[in-house]
Amino acid sequence: MTMTLGANIGATHSSAWRGLAAVVGGVATAIAVSVAAIVAVVFAATLVVVGFMATALLGLAAFALRGRRHARAKASSDPNLIEARNVGGHSWVAYGWNERR
Repeated sequence: MTMTLGANIGATHSSAWRGLAAVVGGVATAIAVSVAAIVAVVFAATLVVVGFMATALLGLAAFALRGRRHARAKASSDPNLIEARNVGGHSWVAYGWNERR
């Protein structure tokens, strides 16, 4: 009879730990799921911000290229001004220096 009594006490003690373990496991799972949800929201927000920045960068590049295509040099009103072009490194070629207007 002593054996039966000891077996019942051990089963009751073990079942109490199971309930506590189930509660702790549920709380840990809830915390892990909420942390994962927060990380997912932060990651999604980061992707949205990167998308906006990429769109802004592409827009600025489009404006810069458009400005380059439509830019024209103004004709100079100074008759003493000559034109010079860089032909590489420190070498320049000047045009119009020998022409008198």
